[in-house]
Amino acid sequence: MSFKLVTILVIVLGVLAVAQLVRLYELSSKLRNRREEEITNRDNKLNANLLLAFMVFFYGGFIYLMSHFGWTGRGDAASVHGEKTDWLLNLNFVIIITVFFLTNTLLFVFAAKYIRKPGVKAYFYPHNNKLELVWTVVPAAVLAVIIILGLKTWNDVTSESGKESIKVELFSKQFDWTARYAGKDNLLGKFDYKLTTQENELALLTAATLDSAIQYMEFGKKDSTLLGIKLLESKLNNPKNMFIPEDREKMETDLDRKTRLLRLLYQIKARHNSKLDAQAYDDIIQKDTLHLLVNKEYEFNFRAKDVIHSAYFPHLRAQVNTVPGLTTRMKLTPKVTTKEMKERKNDPKFNYVLMCNKICGGAHYKMKMIVVIDTPEQYASWMKSKTTFKDDFHKAAAPAATEAAVAADSTKMAKL
Repeated sequence: MSFKLVTILVIVLGVLAVAQLVRLYELSSKLRNRREEEITNRDNKLNANLLLAFMVFFYGGFIYLMSHFGWTGRGDAASVHGEKTDWLLNLNFVIIITVFFLTNTLLFVFAAKYIRKPGVKAYFYPHNNKLELVWTVVPAAVLAVIIILGLKTWNDVTSESGKESIKVELFSKQFDWTARYAGKDNLLGKFDYKLTTQENELALLTAATLDSAIQYMEFGKKDSTLLGIKLLESKLNNPKNMFIPEDREKMETDLDRKTRLLRLLYQIKARHNSKLDAQAYDDIIQKDTLHLLVNKEYEFNFRAKDVIHSAYFPHLRAQVNTVPGLTTRMKLTPKVTTKEMKERKNDPKFNYVLMCNKICGGAHYKMKMIVVIDTPEQYASWMKSKTTFKDDFHKAAAPAATEAAVAADSTKMAKL
């Protein structure tokens, strides 16, 4: 018989035994002709002593858990600002635990001390202005200190970073992360969601990505079931094509949406300054692992494609929401390399991790990204092995269809 099964049986038998004892007590009370609401002085003293015993057991369990699992169970902070947030959290814990012991001691001791006693009438004490003032002003002052310190720390984390900080963008979508490092100029290229394609997932804005998005919107892509404007118009205007009303309505809605989007793309192209392309072309896009340089300040910019996510670095003590249509920001400085933390924890399998801390869908649980904090030598070697967005885009970009090809294939593709 397994240990778990024995434990469950012991608990069940214990509950049954307690229930039978309570039942026995009720029967004995009836035999003594004592009503249920009649509480003897002996019972009051027993309950008072039990309250004090429970208080001792309660505090003992709390102190044991704190000593066994550590002050908070968080481990060492692996970033510079993490030490500040840990200090602030520890201050909160000191205040909370102090209030916890004070209020619970008063609760149990007063309940035990002021039990009902024969011949003693309860004292009616309805109001005291000084007490009201004390337990209003003191908590308010403590909360004000906590809030002011918290705002100061938050402003420090989210304020603009120094010029020497490394700029990195983290792009979130269901259910993965993509990192974009600023290139040699340490400037992140511009972006616009209307440029999102398979070859340009982060919607970076350059003359080439604009032309690609416009051609994709007008003509579609070769070997793709996603139809461009020209083919949609050809299918809808072909008298040989018969559509049920629902399908025609969907195609017309798709055509209208793509036509409006195409106009916006041409407006962006008319205003675009191609001199800014270099800022995006030298960016480095990383999918699987986020590499950071130890003792170097980073400025992180966050975007979301679909729903609200939350970028959570548990060991670096950082968390920021990523919101569709809004860029959020924070800065941090890693101070413990992955190798050093493995040695501290005596765990060769340890890895820092970036997680999503918002329930963002069915596969939320696996939205993670390994974070590696490198030494300067390791980081430089890793950066040398990476290719730029310019190389990646021109390599991945599929050839766009042409108007002639669309016209030639319209009869064939109309059957799709």
